Amino acid sequence: MNNERNAEILNDLLHITNDRIAGFETVEGQVWESYSDLKGEYDRMISESKIMKNDLINLIQEDGKTADDSASAAGAIHRTWIDLKNSFVGGSKEKSTLENVVYGEQNAIKAYEDVLASGELNTKSAKIVEDQLYLIRQSYTKFKNIEDYKKK
Repeated sequence: MNNERNAEILNDLLHITNDRIAGFETVEGQVWESYSDLKGEYDRMISESKIMKNDLINLIQEDGKTADDSASAAGAIHRTWIDLKNSFVGGSKEKSTLENVVYGEQNAIKAYEDVLASGELNTKSAKIVEDQLYLIRQSYTKFKNIEDYKKK
């Protein structure tokens, strides 16, 4: 496995993880205030995301490369669009926010699955990415369940 390519892929996943963290921070002010009983679960997901971020940075540095610890431009544009859209939403801002988190988690799952299917990661990186995919799938399921509950 080429360390350069391994680090490049991990940096892409790091951007996705940073996008997730920024997205979760957006949710905090728009959903969890009304659903304080879910706050502990939310805090756990934020902590897991930050651990995931650190794991990716460590893997990149182990390859002798520099981690690009920023969010993606696409993620920033998406969050700006969501903020703008939510400012005009006639219905529930909470519902719209949850829908966008679910959408973001679906995209993260797809990106992680694609990376793993490519077989381009070294063994250690692939194992950590598999573990992170498991956590993202759990997060997706939780947000999807909340979204479905709120639709009732």
